[in-house]
Order: sequence, then C-alpha cells, then structure tokens
Amino acid sequence: MSNALIVIDVQNDFCPGGALAVPEGDAVVPVINAMMDQFESVILTQDWHPAGHSSFASSHPGKAPYELTEMFYGAQVLWPDHCVQGSAGAAFHADLRTDADLILRKGFRPAIDSYSAFFENDRRTPTGLEGYLRSRGITDLTLVGLATDFCVHYSAVDAARLGFGATVALGACRGIDLDGSMVAASEAMATAGVTLLPA
Repeated sequence: MSNALIVIDVQNDFCPGGALAVPEGDAVVPVINAMMDQFESVILTQDWHPAGHSSFASSHPGKAPYELTEMFYGAQVLWPDHCVQGSAGAAFHADLRTDADLILRKGFRPAIDSYSAFFENDRRTPTGLEGYLRSRGITDLTLVGLATDFCVHYSAVDAARLGFGATVALGACRGIDLDGSMVAASEAMATAGVTLLPA
C-alpha cells in the first residue's frame, strides 16, 4: 500500500482577495504544509483556464456569475473569470509548499470545465492522474484543498469510483457553499465510500 496527498487548487484566486475567493481559503495552507511530510507522495492540482473559457460568465452574454447554463455535457455553473493561465490569480498561494512529485493542471480545454483531478466535467475525458498513480503503485489518497464542495468533492468521488482508497481531511479544506452545495457534497462523498475526517 502506498499513499499520496492530493492538494487541490490552493491558488490565489480561491483565497481571500481572489477572483473566486473561498471563505478562509488561505487557512488551509499551514495545515496542508504540515501534512505533507506524512505521505510518500504529494501531488498538487492547479486550475489552469485559457482566457475566455466557456465556464466563465463573461463568455455568455446576459449571464451572471453563479448562474447555471447547459453545456454539451450537462449543467454548468458559470464562474467569475478565475485562474487564467499565467496570471497571478492562477499561481499557488505564496506560503504553500510546492515541493511535490507532480503538478497536474486541469481546466485548460476551452470548451469544458474540470472540477475533478481525474476527469473533465464530461466525466469521460481523463486528466492522466489515474494512470500516473497506478504506474507508481499508489493505492490510497488523502484529498485536501479548495473548494470542498466542488473540486475536492468531485476528485474524491472519482477516486473512490476508480478503486482508490479515498479520504478527505475536512480540516484542510474550505467550501463555497453555493445553494446547499456543502451538504450535497458531503452526502455524495459518503455515498461513494469516501472517508470524511472531521475538521
């Protein structure tokens, strides 16, 4: 058994002052830094959108941030422009340790968003993370980061569905809580067999 810490999207735009700030998002940084030495492998994910990405409300005339729209793969929340490739907002939080084995960028395809570290939002297009983990013999994953109810949630459910041992350390996560999304995410993760460590 080999374990990895998957650190989801601890980037400036998801921290206070960022374009899509998660309340207390920066509070996870010292907690995650302290956890890293407990794992054989550390993997960071990075939201990495091209300008004009289809998940941005600004790409849909007449639509406002946080409205829903229909994409070819189903319902999609429209977000403020965030984590644009090469921008300060897309950079990792300055205090986050980045001495990781792998930095996986996601959400770079213009026509499709990517919450999960494993699949784009069509639920079919892989990011390559599964193959990387399997080739390294990693079987158990602990997921932390931002935001609990979106990217952490989707990543954890996919990890469990793919047969990895999946744990979410809630004390090292923060959520957006959009229209009850925190409760829905907790229920979905528990149903999928994800172990939820309380904060």
